[in-house]
Amino acid sequence: MADINHFEYGWITPALSYALSVLGSILGLVCATRIRDADSTGQKLWWGTLAAWALGGTAIWTMHFMAMLGFAVTGTRIRYDVPITVVSALIAVVAVGLGLAIVGTGKLSVIRIIAGGLFAGSGVAAMHYTGMAAMRLDGRLGYDQLRVALSVLIAVVAATVALWLAVTVRRGLAIFGSALVMGVAVNGMHFTGMSALSVHLHERRGEVTGAEVGTLLIPIVLLVIFGVVGLVYALLAAPTDEDRAAAAYLDARRAPAPAPAFGDPVEPDPVGLRARSTLARPGAQFPS
Repeated sequence: MADINHFEYGWITPALSYALSVLGSILGLVCATRIRDADSTGQKLWWGTLAAWALGGTAIWTMHFMAMLGFAVTGTRIRYDVPITVVSALIAVVAVGLGLAIVGTGKLSVIRIIAGGLFAGSGVAAMHYTGMAAMRLDGRLGYDQLRVALSVLIAVVAATVALWLAVTVRRGLAIFGSALVMGVAVNGMHFTGMSALSVHLHERRGEVTGAEVGTLLIPIVLLVIFGVVGLVYALLAAPTDEDRAAAAYLDARRAPAPAPAFGDPVEPDPVGLRARSTLARPGAQFPS
């Protein structure tokens, strides 16, 4: 059995994978709040799609790929089958999207949240092991069935909690705290699944085909950047009623008071304002 290193570059890859999962969770939870505030079916579908992309694409799949950058096996190169890798990303986005559709339509209930979590969690686990199936190396992959089952259980629980948070959390600090918890859950599922892996090298070495990690890294990084920028722009371009009310309040506070018209009686200044101008002169006493 070959030696496996999950942290080839030290703490960098797990730290980046956690940061991506938190970022995607924040954007996904904010988009999920817009689903509940949407007035039409089209708006709900739009925000649901964005939430699925943020959670499934950024928080889950991109986190998986970033963590895989630190994966290495002694004695063999690692390549990836591009079509299967793309399919794994689609599985994550579609699974989360369907989970959001289950909990976001009709009357919210515990049964809907559990059903959505089972569906989305199974999809997340399928994404992980589909992504592993896309890996090409000069050996055979083996899995510890107990740890695989544990990783699937973690995925289902994490997805259920994520969907529950998506339909209940609304405030900024609560969203941020929820994203931190979701980041731990997503990374926990990934590394639990990776701990189930074993690699048995072939006796006769052959050529390893597929795309190198560096070849996939640039397009994935660009996809993440444009995706995050697009999500942020979509959120800023569609303020909620609370955002508009807060902006109107700030505008009203910043607006100068209208000057009195000629001939209108001028009301006396309050003591505080008169004191402010009087105390500016040396030796002046506080007015009574």
